[in-house]
Amino acid sequence: MSEAVAVVRATRPNFLVLAPLCVGLGVAVAWQQGEPPALLDTLLVFIGAVLAHAAVNLLNEYEDFVSGLDLLTTRTPFSGGSGALPEAPGAAKRVLAAAIGTLALVILIGLYFLWQRGLPMLVLGTAGVALVLTYTRWITRSPLLCLFAPGIGFGPVMILGTLVALGGRLDATAITVSMIGLLLVSELLLINQIPDAEADRKIGRRHLVITLGTLAAARLVPALFVAGYAVLITGILAGWLPLPSILSLVTAPFAFWLAHKLPRAIDEPDALNVLLGINVAILLATLALLIVGLSL
Repeated sequence: MSEAVAVVRATRPNFLVLAPLCVGLGVAVAWQQGEPPALLDTLLVFIGAVLAHAAVNLLNEYEDFVSGLDLLTTRTPFSGGSGALPEAPGAAKRVLAAAIGTLALVILIGLYFLWQRGLPMLVLGTAGVALVLTYTRWITRSPLLCLFAPGIGFGPVMILGTLVALGGRLDATAITVSMIGLLLVSELLLINQIPDAEADRKIGRRHLVITLGTLAAARLVPALFVAGYAVLITGILAGWLPLPSILSLVTAPFAFWLAHKLPRAIDEPDALNVLLGINVAILLATLALLIVGLSL
């Protein structure tokens, strides 16, 4: 495998769809507010979000390789990294350079919006860059912070950052949508840590799957699902979300079925991989349906 291919693989392209969906939620809220965003600004936000997601993936791949974690992890399609650097160790410096380069582009885009929008953009942008830089090396050693940091990054930071960048306002609709993103993305990262728990423990990580154990952590999954859907229902009943947002509840039965099956699948790798895949589909479908509901 060439070093260039290894760098591309290290961005984990299959997972980069999450960032555009979170940006799409911010754009949908902006339209709801009667603020049709400029096309150039919208494109820049989408590009910046995908680059930010790629940057955190690249840094994660590099850190996991140099720490030795890649040699301990049993990879699945949804956890354990891409495996690019163990197959092409010589590409490690290129992956690090790509991470720095993509993050630099994100900062440049952020500076443009800082010039356009001022202080709120500075706060959200700084939070986003801090999460990218600190997630793998430091945040993964703090159980509660590790649980919610990904959700904060894709929820409040990315969704609200999109809205501010496009000239929208932080109203109840925006906060509600960002909280749904926070809870459901946190659930996704929690369940994806289950297969990696033992390897992560050996290199000093301390996320909740390690500190509580896999079974107890699996029992947090329904709580996060309930919280996410409860925020959605509350938002509709309170009038913060338009009635068509109820479309997002289509995924709820699948979510609770998954939460019921998960504890018994923890020690069965094949069954667990199926549930991990279904979980990704639930998250992406919920966010996509919420975009549709906000846009109708």
